[in-house]
Amino acid sequence: MRSVFQIMLLRSTIGMAMLWPLVRAAGGLAAVRTERLPQHALRNVIHYAAQYGWFVALTLIPLAQVVSIEFTMPIWSAALAVVFLGERMNARKWIAVLVGLVGVAVIVRPHTGAVNVGQLIALGAALGFAVSVVLVKSLTRTDAAVAISFWMLVVQSAIGLVPALLVWQWPSAQAWAWVVVVAFCGTYSHYCFARAMQHADATVVVPMDFLRVPLTALAGWLMYEERLDLFTALGVGLILAGNVLNLVRWPPGAWWGRRKA
Repeated sequence: MRSVFQIMLLRSTIGMAMLWPLVRAAGGLAAVRTERLPQHALRNVIHYAAQYGWFVALTLIPLAQVVSIEFTMPIWSAALAVVFLGERMNARKWIAVLVGLVGVAVIVRPHTGAVNVGQLIALGAALGFAVSVVLVKSLTRTDAAVAISFWMLVVQSAIGLVPALLVWQWPSAQAWAWVVVVAFCGTYSHYCFARAMQHADATVVVPMDFLRVPLTALAGWLMYEERLDLFTALGVGLILAGNVLNLVRWPPGAWWGRRKA
């Protein structure tokens, strides 16, 4: 099974079956009723495109690079929150954005003339995920986490049905096992993410996922013999530094914490 569309369709359709116990416990289909279906659709079209880009990037560049570039997403989320959620930027947040951009530049190294299209796709996916995060935060103001997860699976199944059927190949027994794992992890990680967003700001929730950077690099090394080169390691450090700068609560009087109108 090689099609990204097929993987994503199976992830969503199997995920709906896995999510149903939570839907039923919350009150059945009444629990997923929403008055913001257009916003759910918009969020999931963007999220689906970002997921597709992420999977494609995995086939083009090392796993550590994909995840490292993906972790610029909290920085983009902070910047986009100004537009979508009415939040204000201060000097600290601007510095965090610049540090993150430098980290991306170190990983991608455009001055060498050897920029891989996979790196650009991964960066585009990170931007898409950032837009999706901001839209999820907006949706949590009116809809429960189970409803957000339910509509994610429904909309993304509908989007991917035709493309997947056009390239369909029945998975092997071994592939089915991994598909189930991906579906379970994807479904419940998004549910937990939406629940967390109901209780905290996006700029607090998203950076807590930082451990995926070293853990994914370790997995790439152990499972796929991918080496983490010096530039990628340095870029990861800068991206994490930018995110930590954005997350830490500094003293109110510090100049970098003052809000800019």
